[in-house]
This record gives sequence, structure tokens and C-alpha cells, in this order.
Amino acid sequence: MKSQPRHFRRSALAAALASVALAAPQTFAQSANVTLYGIVDVGVQHVSGVKGGSVTQVASGIMEGSRFGIRGTEDLGNGLKAIFTVEARFEGDTGLVGNRPVTGTQLPDRLTAGLPPAVQAALTNVAIGPTLGVNVPGRLFDRQIFVGLITPVGAVLAGRQYTPAFEITNRFDAFANATGASPGQLLAVPAGVDIRIDNALQYRIEKDGMFGSAMYAAGELASGTKNGSLLGINVGYQGGRFGAGIGYNEKRNSAGQKALNTLAIGANFNAGFANFFALGAQVKEPNPSSGPELRAGLVGAGVPGILVDTGILPRLQQDARLYHVGARIGLGVGTLALGYSKVDDRRNTDADVQSFGAAYTYPLSKRTDINLAFTQVNNDKNAQVLPGGNGFLGGVTAFAGKDAQAIQFSVRHRF
Repeated sequence: MKSQPRHFRRSALAAALASVALAAPQTFAQSANVTLYGIVDVGVQHVSGVKGGSVTQVASGIMEGSRFGIRGTEDLGNGLKAIFTVEARFEGDTGLVGNRPVTGTQLPDRLTAGLPPAVQAALTNVAIGPTLGVNVPGRLFDRQIFVGLITPVGAVLAGRQYTPAFEITNRFDAFANATGASPGQLLAVPAGVDIRIDNALQYRIEKDGMFGSAMYAAGELASGTKNGSLLGINVGYQGGRFGAGIGYNEKRNSAGQKALNTLAIGANFNAGFANFFALGAQVKEPNPSSGPELRAGLVGAGVPGILVDTGILPRLQQDARLYHVGARIGLGVGTLALGYSKVDDRRNTDADVQSFGAAYTYPLSKRTDINLAFTQVNNDKNAQVLPGGNGFLGGVTAFAGKDAQAIQFSVRHRF
């Protein structure tokens, strides 16, 4: 039998290799599962207590931040699985990837009172004011992006993730971090807990109702990985009727100083007709998380260093206690959430604040629901909390001690 020409043999070999290349992904994909998912939550809110008068606006993220994501798992055998999640936020009302408060760059009066007008302007318009908002830098995958391995003794994850203390506050919040009535709204400007963190390594385990996680996020700065780092841990139990948990975050700023640290403790009890929640948190920030950057910027703008160190940075310190009780009550096919929250400010500013709220969710289908919420915020003395939503900051009221109310309606669709 005569041999085929060389060019014919090369063509046949290329075709065979192409067939293998096309077939290989299909072979591996049999043990993998990739899912596109997301939430679109858009509605209307009316907020009073704003400088210049009440505001009615279309808002995205009243119940949950609008988002889309891709997650996947692959069974590696021997009890091992590979997983990944990439999740991006978007604003359902504008199409942007971030948002700013309705009050813009306005700061609480206690941060600027008594300072020279030029310094007040620098803080409001340059140093702090423009940083207020959600995903101000415009990250593509601001919500989450991580990869990991699930093993028979727990999971190891790496990437941008939720912090352990935040997971406790979210789990034992009767509103599940939704609407202006969520207790987290009272500690939003400045933030009372780091919600997510970059460069995080996390170990997680869930078994027989027990759950726990340990996280270390490196700062990855030229001055050392400890600078800008976060250490977090949580542990708890969630059964059919009872749950309890505790979580702690400790962050260091870019100078290596101990910055925002949050201790959260919560519990819930399902009595059948209602699920009751209780949450407490201690928030301390002896050194501002962004203090070194803020100082450098102000000094560079001509503000005397001694004024920054003695008259500005101390105002950004935090020392507060957060208390929350609430319930979720089934009403036919709908659910009513009720809650009361209070912040006891231990600083000289004594910016105590309380909120009362209710939120009703009515499902139109398994994927779509409508939601109506009301929040009353009572600001004492130097407090200026303006309620926001799950996916956005409310901002600050017109002046210290000014109360605020929010009526919010949204349509939420999950896909």
C-alpha cells in the first residue's frame, strides 16, 4: 500500500488534534457546573430630614443590591471540589457600578464644627466627602471574587470576600441588611464594620448546624503586609429553631496602627409564628482606617499637621455600642419584619441614635416580590443619620439632632 503524501499526513494530524481539543472541554465539563445568577431590585423612596427638603427618587438596592454573578463548582473526586464566584454590582436605575448618597459630599457637623472654613471645605469637597458612597472607585467585581477548594474538613477560599464580623451582623439582623430600618444604617457614616475585604484567605466550615470561619487579608503594601491588613473570625450554630453566633474583625491602617475593629454577637429563636432576632455589636476605631492617607492629603493641601493630628483625626475615631431586636412574622404568603435599633455613642460627641422600622414582602412568584418599608430615625444631639438601603448609603440629615423618615417601595427579581 502506498503511503499518503506528506502534506496530506500533516493535514490529517491537524484535524485529529483539533478534534481532541474540541472534545476535551466537553469531557471535563461533565463534572463541572457553572451558573449565571443575579438580582435586580429597583423602587421608589421618599426621605425626609434632608437639607433643602424631602427627596423622592428612584433607587436601586432597597432590599438587596442589584447584581449579577457567575459561580461554578467542579467535582475533583475524593471529597474535593473546586469553586469560584465572580459577582459585580450595578445600579438598576442608572446602569452605573457605584452610587453616591442623596446628600452628596455633606459630612456630619461634628466632623467640621469649629474648624477654619478652608479646612471645612477641604474635608467636605476633597478629603472625605468625595469618598462617601458605594463602590466609588468603580471596581468591576466589587461585591465578591474568589476561588477555593472544598475538602472533607472545610473550605479554603482566596480573593475578595465578606468579613466574618459582617456575616454575623447580617445573619442576626431581622431585616437581613435590607431597607433603611436595618441596624447597620445607624453606623454607616463612618462605617462600623468592614463588609468586604481584598486579598483575603479564608477557612470555612459548616457541619451539623455548626459554622465557623477564620480570615486573614494581607495589606500588600510596600511597607509590609501587616499594614492595611484585616484579621477576622466567627463561630456559631444554626438549628431549626435556635441560632447564635459571634464574630470579630480587626483592621490595621496603612501605617500599621490598630484601626476599625468590630465585635458582633447575635441570636435568633423561631417560635413558629415568628422568628425573633437579637444583635449586639461593639465598634471601636482608635485610629482612622484611612488616617495616614487623609493626613498626607490635608498636609499636602496646606493644612497644618498639628491641626490634622489634634483637631481632625480624633473626630474620626469610633467607640460605640449597637443594639438590635426584631422579628420576622409570616402573614399568609407574605412576611413582615419589625425591628428596633439603637447606637450608644461613647465618644464626647455623644451622637446617640435610634430607629424603628417595618418591612413587608409579598411574593408574586418564586423569583419576584414587591416590598414596602417604613423607617423612623431619631437623632439625638450630634447624630445625623439619614437612612439608606441595602445597596446604598443614606447620607446625613440637614443638621445635628434632625430626625429622618423613609418610605421605600421596591420590586425585586432574582434570576
